[in-house]
Amino acid sequence: MTKVLYITAHPHDDTLSYSMAVGKAFIDTYKEMNPDHEVINLDLYTEDIPHIDVDVFNGWGKLRSGQSFDELSAEEKAKVSRLNELVEQFIAVDKYVFVTPLWNFSFPPVLKAYIDSVSVAGKTFKYTAEGPVGLLTDKKALHIQARGGIYSEGPAAAMEMGHRYLDIIMQFYGVPSFEGLFVEGHAAMPDKAQEIKENAIARAKDLAHAF
Repeated sequence: MTKVLYITAHPHDDTLSYSMAVGKAFIDTYKEMNPDHEVINLDLYTEDIPHIDVDVFNGWGKLRSGQSFDELSAEEKAKVSRLNELVEQFIAVDKYVFVTPLWNFSFPPVLKAYIDSVSVAGKTFKYTAEGPVGLLTDKKALHIQARGGIYSEGPAAAMEMGHRYLDIIMQFYGVPSFEGLFVEGHAAMPDKAQEIKENAIARAKDLAHAF
């Protein structure tokens, strides 16, 4: 069975967030078109996403030195176990859909914590004599991103670092297909905001048929 991991990184729902509204239109249409596929919702604002902190480093260090998992502290056990759960879930699916806003030229920090949790050597990539090689060569990914301004062209294009970061990460993992669906300009042109949103929802539904 094809599995899709629907990853959202926004504190608001689809009634308040442009990215979440477009994401909902996409995933609802995708489900209608592919009723036999499994869609797993991963709301990064409600899930436990451990940061790579001193407990994690200490836990990993103890395990590498030969200590057993039972010798880790309670905090180390909890965080190391959760990080392992997240990366195992990530590599077990076939498709990824990331839904984010553009905040301060990037994305909410919880998504960076999540990317850190699944960037694991031997799982999503490996080191070789020629350098790192991605291991997710049979996956595909989509990024739905809302931008209040115009970043697809013009002077602000070079300042957009959210989609570009995900693009680099997907290449690093070896993912051969990564697309972007952008909702932009609604804050800069509030009189056209509803039209911009409706057009993006229509594009999302169309894209869901091909994804």
